[in-house]
Amino acid sequence: MKLIQKYFPKLNSRQLEQFSKMKEIYYYWNKKINLISRKSFDSFYQNHVLHSLGIAKIVSIMPGSNIMDVGTGGGFPGIPLAILFPDSDFLLVDSRDKKIKATKSISKELFINNVRTICIRAEKTKGKFDFILNRAVTKIPRLYAWVKGKFISKSKHEIPNGIFSLKGGNLSEELSLFPKAIEFPLMNYFKIAFFSGKKVVYLPCAKNSF
Repeated sequence: MKLIQKYFPKLNSRQLEQFSKMKEIYYYWNKKINLISRKSFDSFYQNHVLHSLGIAKIVSIMPGSNIMDVGTGGGFPGIPLAILFPDSDFLLVDSRDKKIKATKSISKELFINNVRTICIRAEKTKGKFDFILNRAVTKIPRLYAWVKGKFISKSKHEIPNGIFSLKGGNLSEELSLFPKAIEFPLMNYFKIAFFSGKKVVYLPCAKNSF
């Protein structure tokens, strides 16, 4: 929890309380259903919460934004970002019913009011979004095929609407079809060995981006 306060020092009392309760709640649910790796649970705040919040180092999500988290699994990156940006709406999507039910319960236990969950494949979702997020769900070309056409055409942010993907390793082949993609190494923001090689990949997806 101290890591979150270190890198996000302007959290209000409600956000601090929500983040502080996350580990206990996730511990309970992780015993019932494998939401995240049990081997990494001791590093819960570093490996899962702070990792998710890396996206917030690239973009500050404006109030009234619509965000979709594809393949949310246990609620990452959607839940930490929904706490950080309580005035935006987050739709958490996954095709695995058990994980979506657990994520919905976790959101309620944390009193997160700006999260909706739905068990559905990403390509079948309705609506338009400012940003679509994911954490290592699939390769970028497949993800793009799932969500193209699901973006609000007018952006309210300095950075155009698009995809933010938490990835790792060499992505040159994966991004070869997307010359406008930008890689943001997370070591630039979090000086921790765990983040070596990890990055946020941003892909603009407004009409005529490619």
